[in-house]
Amino acid sequence: MSIDRVATAMQSQYMLAQINTANAALNTTQAQVASGNVASDYTGYGDKTAALEAAQSAASRASAYKSAAQTGADQANLQDTALSTLSSLADQLRQAVTNAVANNDGTTLMSSVQGIFDQAVQVLNTQDVSGNYLFGGNNNNTPPVTATTLSALAAAPSAASIFANGSTPASVMIGDGQKVSVGVLASDAGTKLMQAIKDVVDYNGGSGGPISGALNSTQSSFLSGEIQTATTASQTVNSVMANNGDVYNQLTSAATHQDTLSTLYQGFASDIKNVDMSTAITNLNMNQTALQAALKVTSQLNSVSLLNYMSNPTITG
Repeated sequence: MSIDRVATAMQSQYMLAQINTANAALNTTQAQVASGNVASDYTGYGDKTAALEAAQSAASRASAYKSAAQTGADQANLQDTALSTLSSLADQLRQAVTNAVANNDGTTLMSSVQGIFDQAVQVLNTQDVSGNYLFGGNNNNTPPVTATTLSALAAAPSAASIFANGSTPASVMIGDGQKVSVGVLASDAGTKLMQAIKDVVDYNGGSGGPISGALNSTQSSFLSGEIQTATTASQTVNSVMANNGDVYNQLTSAATHQDTLSTLYQGFASDIKNVDMSTAITNLNMNQTALQAALKVTSQLNSVSLLNYMSNPTITG
């Protein structure tokens, strides 16, 4: 006859199940400690999966809006620099005409007009780092101002006709359903200035010109009227610049707001995803102990037989 083990098949299966359970728990806590995450996939988050997906999606959307708002703010800042220069040029034109009238001397007027025009064209045809024309709107691959010489300006039927920019300014999305028009069109900022310049150029080349040396009464009367035209041009540029400043403030505020939202949503996601490390380490130690105990009990159980419970036989004579 054979001496069988004390453990039964049912007991062995039970202990194997305990080992598998302890091993799975240990693997989970080891992964948590190593990665810092509760689980490696959505299955491990159970009923929190929907909340996690929503928080991550909202964080990504807020980050995208922040990036768009910041890009728009950068453009508005670049536009502000250009518009400030254009405003200064408009003021220079007003001052040049005013000085000519006040001094009754047009000797330097046309050279001043030439310099102001050249700089204004350069400003209105400014390109960004990508090579797009800053004031081109939805036609930003073409220089907004097509007349680059005073003769070309004089040949144009009107100042408005020298602008080739698009009709729609650039815009950015800064939130759900929130679109901000950030672009400035060259024609909006520069038409009145170019018209003021064209008026002087046309007069100088017409029957009343040339404007040089001492002014006659007709020339003085004409230039006196142009002082207000140049003043209006300056006011127009300043108005566009002020609006651009308001847009810049709106965009920087939106970027800050979306950054705050992104951080908040990322915090929500982290609360769900990130494991409490102290708890995870405690569970890891407990699961290691549980697995070791299950293995030890199983080993001992499988090694015990009836011989362990049989006493030495007593021999009697």
